Amino acid sequence: MNIVCLDLEGVLVPEIWIAFSEVSGIPELRRTTRDEPDYDKLMKWRIGILKEHGLGLKEIQDVIAKIEPMPGAKQFLDELRSFTQVIIISDTFTQFATPLMEKLGWPTIFCNTLEVAPDGEITGFKMRIQDSKLSTVRALQSIGFDTIAAGDSYNDLAMIQAGKAGFLFRTTDRIRADYPQLPAFEEYEDLMRAIRSAIGE
Repeated sequence: MNIVCLDLEGVLVPEIWIAFSEVSGIPELRRTTRDEPDYDKLMKWRIGILKEHGLGLKEIQDVIAKIEPMPGAKQFLDELRSFTQVIIISDTFTQFATPLMEKLGWPTIFCNTLEVAPDGEITGFKMRIQDSKLSTVRALQSIGFDTIAAGDSYNDLAMIQAGKAGFLFRTTDRIRADYPQLPAFEEYEDLMRAIRSAIGE
């Protein structure tokens, strides 16, 4: 039994924090897991910047409401789900992901939760489990699944390397250079072909 595990941001939808950075005019918020491998450090830093500027959940959700999936992403996901099981494993948060899941046809997503004060201030975050992407892949393997994974960032590397097959998708030049052993693709049709081959379709 195969199951495909996909990252969300940078693979199926644009990076939420980059979109919010552009709308809010705060360039520091462009920093993502492509730049900072330590997600805990990154999120605490982001929350500090939001507090400094008096911005909360509503302002981010207003931006997310206008984000559309990447061109071809829904069709890619629909085709993938027609012949194999798919889970999106993301370090984003339920409060961010829900409107994007609607636009993608309600695929299954495992993600985290923000801690939000009554006035909408983001005060913290609760990770579903430590090393959530690798832990989830290992758990799926423990119940009989062969995992095939694709992602674009540092926090995807462990799940990509842990499975039956793994691929980089629209990653950075630096990650591509640091992990030359991982096949890297820019187009959905090439990623689809690689996944089908790994499954034996």
